[in-house]
Order: sequence, then C-alpha cells, then structure tokens
Amino acid sequence: MGKSMSQDSGAVQAPMVNGMDDSPRGRVLSAAARLFREKGFDRTTVRDIAREVGIQSGSIFHHFPTKEDILYAVVVEVIRFNTERLRAAMAEHEAPVEKLRALVLGEIEAIVGDTREAMSVLVYEWRCLSPDRQSEALALREVYEQLWLDTLSSLHEQGLFRDDPFIMRRLITGMTSWTNTWFHPDGNLAIGDLADMIVRRVVGEQADGNG
Repeated sequence: MGKSMSQDSGAVQAPMVNGMDDSPRGRVLSAAARLFREKGFDRTTVRDIAREVGIQSGSIFHHFPTKEDILYAVVVEVIRFNTERLRAAMAEHEAPVEKLRALVLGEIEAIVGDTREAMSVLVYEWRCLSPDRQSEALALREVYEQLWLDTLSSLHEQGLFRDDPFIMRRLITGMTSWTNTWFHPDGNLAIGDLADMIVRRVVGEQADGNG
C-alpha cells in the first residue's frame, strides 16, 4: 500500500473539474461550485457566475432557469460522479479490506482533489435547496453511503472490527471530511499513506495484510 496519488487514481481518469465536463454547461457548474464555496450560495449572483465563465448573464438561463437549479445540478452531479468513481475503484478489488481502502482513498481524493469545491458546496450549501430537492439529493447520497455500509458490514461479519458498521462509517466520515482543512497532496504525506492510516483505524494491522 502507500501508493502515490497518480498511481492510486488509475481506476477512473476523468478529465473533469468538480465532476463537471468541459461543455458550456459544465463550465457554468464548475464556476458556480468555486463561487458557492468562496462566497456562499446566498451571496453569489448569476452575474458573478457569468463573469467567472466569461459569458453574458442571460446565457446561463439557456441551461438553468434559476440559481437554485445551478446549485441542485452541482450537488447532484458531484454525488453521481463520485459514486460511480468509487464503484469503479471497488470493482478492481476482491478482498473487503482492499475495497474499504478504495472507498477511503476515493473519498479523500474527492474532498481534497479534483472535486473539492463541489464537495464543499455539497456539505455546506445543500440546505439552500428547496425541501423537495434536499430529499432528492439525500436519496442519491444514500446510494453513495450504501457502498460504504455494504463493505463495512462485510468486514464486521468477518470479525475484523466489533463496532456497529453505521457508527464506524460516521467515524470514517469525520476523519476524511476534515482533510480539506489540513491535507496537501504535494506535502510530506502521500494520499495513499493517509488512506492506509485511516483503514488501520478500522481493522488494525489487517490493513497491511490480504484482507
């Protein structure tokens, strides 16, 4: 274990920013994610987003009728993007411990890597959505979380840790979510080594074995 970020990212190589493609619509969403993260949803205007992209404000309404539609698209698309990326990473492994490591690594990369701005918007701004859209976003998030719960339940059934898988997932979330405040991919700690450290908090030295 302890691979470099480039080696560990090999499962899905997506030429995207914030999980958005480089189409005109994708550029609007990527710019919106940056601004929503920096200024917050309420303080960001459609004109701000248009200026960031380099287009007229009216052009945005060809893609999104309202500012909330932009926020909803950012939230939904980053969840879907990272869910599929985790699925692809898990599919490369058979051992449950290695699947867990793929999940941990993928989540850290989402938080501090190419989707960091949209992930921050997901965490801090999703409550600006209408109640119906919040429910829709939560339903998609449940699909993402089920990947974790299925893997952790498998490890629990094998006796690799004793505690409730749901609580264990909450603890892992705490460890990964704060990485955006201190972890730097080009620092002294490799992202793969950080993933190994978190996995060892769950299953001990089994993380260095065959799972």
